[in-house]
Amino acid sequence: MDAWPSTPVPHLPGTGAPLRLFDTASGSVRETTPTDGVARMYVCGITPYDATHLGHAATYLAFDLVQRVWRDAGYEVRYVQNVTDVDDPLLERAAHTGENWMSLAAREIQLFREDMTALRVLPPDEYIGAVEAIPEITDAIASLVASGAGYPVGDDLYFDITSSGRFGTESGMDRATMLDLFAQRGGDPQHPGKRDPLDSMLWKGRRLGEPFWSTPLGDGRPGWHIECSVIALNRLGMDFDVQGGGSDLVFPHHEHSAAHAEALTGTPPFARHYVHAGMIGLDGEKMSKSRGNLVLVSKLRAAGVDPMAIRLALLDGHYRQDREWTGGRLPAAEARLAAWRAAAGRAAGAPAEAVLAAVRAALQDDLDTVGAIAAIDAWAADPSTADSEAPRLVSDLADALLGVAL
Repeated sequence: MDAWPSTPVPHLPGTGAPLRLFDTASGSVRETTPTDGVARMYVCGITPYDATHLGHAATYLAFDLVQRVWRDAGYEVRYVQNVTDVDDPLLERAAHTGENWMSLAAREIQLFREDMTALRVLPPDEYIGAVEAIPEITDAIASLVASGAGYPVGDDLYFDITSSGRFGTESGMDRATMLDLFAQRGGDPQHPGKRDPLDSMLWKGRRLGEPFWSTPLGDGRPGWHIECSVIALNRLGMDFDVQGGGSDLVFPHHEHSAAHAEALTGTPPFARHYVHAGMIGLDGEKMSKSRGNLVLVSKLRAAGVDPMAIRLALLDGHYRQDREWTGGRLPAAEARLAAWRAAAGRAAGAPAEAVLAAVRAALQDDLDTVGAIAAIDAWAADPSTADSEAPRLVSDLADALLGVAL
């Protein structure tokens, strides 16, 4: 599956510092430690049954910054993202609207590409749909069944959470919390025949009126968690640098994905860092498709909003914090963008080497975008015209590190 076009990243003088990120598994901010000059990252992609909302955009912007800071520190980045282009929410939406599920998925994937291009998000090196990965996913499920980590319940296959020996280490949640979230987020804790209520589905046997694939496992389709395990494992290997997504993926998705991979290989950990972006809220509730309280990137673009203002509005808050999309966010970002562009358009400005250092220091410290933005604000407000090279340097650093084109 094709991703979206890349955009050139300006080269900055010097080299950025190592990136430190909060790791959900350890509960601490730790330095990322890529090996052999290559930083490897997997970020869970969309289920394409509706357009890109600002919650999606905020998540992918956070991991876009991870790419940019790594590149500035001199690393090559190997980035993989999936698309869950067959799953219950997509099929339910298609059934509700009467649209073919493949047509629905194709349309929303293309709209997502357009939104990411407009927001200048650097694309993944590999963009993999679940449908195209079904052969490798079925091979992995067969291996889990052969080892005893997978088992049948009727026509379905389930994962035994005891088989990895590490289940629960990624989220750090107690069992009661896990059971509650599992029921809320696509799990089936009450399904009869399972060894443990928290066991997750690896393979869903054929259901009337639903798509299926004929495989050695039988007719059916893969579960959600095993999809990401296999796509990441087969392209990045174990012990890759960052597993990313929204905070609503901590459990069950990332916990189960890690357990699947660790049971398959016996060589934990799946990832060195588990990094999660906060939720974007509207009127006191998380922005989500199920609630219908979406602010869509495509609708803002169609209304003539500059994508760079959308980007700045979402970056004006720490990526790990849940935050509200309020009426003042976008006007404030538009005013800031105008001020930055005016300052970058001057023939000369205040010396900018300190601004570059400040932005680098802020971003390498768990992506402190608020601090980085404040440093550029201060430079833009300085009336000094002592340095003719400063406007170009600030324009380049805003582009290279924050992804904001001035």
